[in-house]
Amino acid sequence: MEARVGASGRSTAYPPSSVIKRNGARTRFDADKLHRFIARGCEGVDGCLPGELEADLYPQLRDDMTTQEIMRVLIRVAAEKTSVERPEWQFVAARLYLFDCYKNAGYARGYRHFGYGSFYRLIEQLEDIGRYGAYIRSAYTKDEIDELERYIQPQRDFLFNYVGLKQLMDRYVVRGLKGEIMELPQELFMGVAMHLAMNEADKVAWAKRFYDTFSTLEATVATPTLANARKPFHQLSSCFIDMPEDDLVSIYETDKAFARVSKFGGGMGIYVGKIRARGSAIRNHAGASGGVIPWVRNYNNTAVSCNQLGMRSGAAAIYLDVWHKDIMDFLQLRTNNGDERLKAHDIFPGVSIPDEFMRRVEARQPWYLFCPYEVKQVMGFSLEDSWGEEFERRYQACIDEPRLDRVEIPAIEIMKRIMQSAFETGTPFVFFRDTANRLNPNKHQGMIYCSNLCTEIMQNMKPQKLVEETVESGVLTQRSEPGDFVVCNLSSLNLGRCGELDAIRETVARQIRAMDNVIDLNYYPVPQAAVTNRRYRAIGLGISGYHQHLATRGIVWESDEHLRYVDELFEWINFFAIEASMELAKEKGPYELFPGSDWQTGDYFRMRGYATRDGGPDWDGLREQVARHGIRNAYLFAIAPTSSTSLIAGSTAGIDPVFSRFFLEEKKNGVVPQTAPNLNAQTFWYYKEAHAIDQTWSIEACAVRQRHVDQAQSFNLYITPDIHARDFLNLYMLAWKRGLKTIYYVRSMSVELEDCVACSS
Repeated sequence: MEARVGASGRSTAYPPSSVIKRNGARTRFDADKLHRFIARGCEGVDGCLPGELEADLYPQLRDDMTTQEIMRVLIRVAAEKTSVERPEWQFVAARLYLFDCYKNAGYARGYRHFGYGSFYRLIEQLEDIGRYGAYIRSAYTKDEIDELERYIQPQRDFLFNYVGLKQLMDRYVVRGLKGEIMELPQELFMGVAMHLAMNEADKVAWAKRFYDTFSTLEATVATPTLANARKPFHQLSSCFIDMPEDDLVSIYETDKAFARVSKFGGGMGIYVGKIRARGSAIRNHAGASGGVIPWVRNYNNTAVSCNQLGMRSGAAAIYLDVWHKDIMDFLQLRTNNGDERLKAHDIFPGVSIPDEFMRRVEARQPWYLFCPYEVKQVMGFSLEDSWGEEFERRYQACIDEPRLDRVEIPAIEIMKRIMQSAFETGTPFVFFRDTANRLNPNKHQGMIYCSNLCTEIMQNMKPQKLVEETVESGVLTQRSEPGDFVVCNLSSLNLGRCGELDAIRETVARQIRAMDNVIDLNYYPVPQAAVTNRRYRAIGLGISGYHQHLATRGIVWESDEHLRYVDELFEWINFFAIEASMELAKEKGPYELFPGSDWQTGDYFRMRGYATRDGGPDWDGLREQVARHGIRNAYLFAIAPTSSTSLIAGSTAGIDPVFSRFFLEEKKNGVVPQTAPNLNAQTFWYYKEAHAIDQTWSIEACAVRQRHVDQAQSFNLYITPDIHARDFLNLYMLAWKRGLKTIYYVRSMSVELEDCVACSS
């Protein structure tokens, strides 16, 4: 069959004669109906003609195809027309897919009109089959839900590109028992907004504000929040961090917590630096300890076993100190060489590095490895419980103590092992512990031992302690003292859609409030997580659409203009976040541990050089207000990768440069072309691709942003296979010297890596 486009813009190819309808009936193919449908999908999309799409479609049709098959082919053909020159076709594909979703939702929900149905009836239906939590209808009256239904804006569905809409519909909307489409995009956003507004005095007004923020794609919430808010098991947090003691019960308590977190879609960061090294004594039996690696393998098995309803394996980043005796084996966990009995291919290793190690790498000096258990036995202190100058004094004391066993090795040899593993596997993640603790605004209450699965969370940590176990009347009771079990509550400002300061201020204020509400409205899989989260009320404001924001403003990545611009922009964003949290504290009270914090003393502002200046934020005034009223959240700013939610929002991921201006996304039914957001003749040259960028500029930009981020950033290094070892080392040295707190993946062009889904805020 040969297709042609006539003068009217409509295909002149011969259509099939018959189709099979949804009910199985065979009927005549209606070419006019299809043309009207395609025309509606192309309406308002510049340069996309219905006849052009029909010309590509008709050769792929045959007699007696089902109407659903025709629809799938039509959507695929529209998506495949996306190119660098014609990026608009991805929006036509999105609209056609959206219209198909409307039709399927109406069929599943029992209404015949095109578009959205009764929101209240949908909530009832989903509640009846256990997909919606009963708490939504308990919190809102029918009149309030009807009012919120009237507020829904279906036209905002046209903001999605095809891949974004497909991502939303495949992974986030609530479906029926047989997988049929029930919830539509704007109902999803309203359901999430209603959940996060439930405890507000004027919950309907706040539900509308939250809905406007999410549905316009000016901000995204973390994957667990988007997926689980409004559901019976509403685990809304992305990531958790725990640390076991050097004790069998404590190690397995962490394993149990990991399993429970993973069951409900959370990722874990685990610090294992307190566990004794291989060959250490157990109950005075020399050489009895198997060291850290067997326990890491145990956590690896939990990750594989707790596979989140069969959708994906659990995920954990496990951190170890660079001075630990087991560090060399630990750095080989994911490589393909060496003893397979010492491997753990499903976890993500991270290495905790003090300043002293980096100085010794630079000076090519020796480094000494110790067992933390032996250090405590001989020296009377735990080396891992200190940082900065105190750590350096204690570390030197360990070196000077002849009774203490150690392994001497050149510091550069350990660094080479780190670089080798990073080149081959993308890991280990790097955590610069002294920088993190030096800038910790809550150092008065503890210290930070490691980061999380995506390296953006920096919060105080402390292990849980078992107090006693008793048996009374046949009932076993355990009493524990909760530690600081870190919880990450994330939301990301989409700079691709929200670029002006007034809009950023309003959006950030709404995000801070929504994330703060998550703390009280969350389902906590681990009880001690609730204790920690309510003491610190920690949240993580993030960023997406960063490269998109620069490209649309004509800012070259590798330029001083880039550094100046983001320094000013992120200073304002941080100011708005602190201001919003302070206003919340005035309304609802500050977090419990505020007295004595850097926020309260003003050290937070002084350490960052914040002062009022012409044209800039009023830091002096804000510092005084924070000291007077407090701040609602102990931690505020953390930049996650947003790999999933940025697809939905049609923006670039996190703070990363684009991997490619044009690429093919692999799907089950083939490949889908994608372009960088807002790609056109003007933005093309500003979208320099990640592996072509001089990474020193990326490190400098990360350092500029870090001043304004109280936690950390999911920062990736992009390297090519031909990078020289000296240049690779220099990137690590520059990152440390410029004050970065973490390095996430090293993304080589020859290694494929998968981002954490849970932290994709």
